[in-house]
Amino acid sequence: MTEERKRVSLEWRGTLAFEGGETGRPWIPIDGDNTEAPGPMLLLLLAIASCTGADVLIILEKMRLTVTALRVEVEGARRAKAPRRYTAIELTYHVAGQELVEAKVQRAIDLSIEKYCSVLHSLAPDIEIASRLVLE
Repeated sequence: MTEERKRVSLEWRGTLAFEGGETGRPWIPIDGDNTEAPGPMLLLLLAIASCTGADVLIILEKMRLTVTALRVEVEGARRAKAPRRYTAIELTYHVAGQELVEAKVQRAIDLSIEKYCSVLHSLAPDIEIASRLVLE
């Protein structure tokens, strides 16, 4: 089985500001000070949110449930000392739709977290992951 390989580039723009992305695609700003753009640790939380959000939408579509709105809030707890990595991550899913069944939406979330979200599964295994669902 051949591994899929991904490649990105990052260019320094001065101070702790960078811009990066995939060749031939739009680049995004990254700011190590979190002043002009999200920094790397915030981008990691956004990557988690977008990865699991996409999973949940795909799973719910396969369950034939109609989602009209989805917002994923992610909060990460970081160590006080270097390396200041995340030790716990909490995800809150705000989901609205037509005739949503809470148990099915929760199942989609659980499947994303436990099986499908590549970003979450790329993190250290000792990071505590918690989630909650808010049907709107």
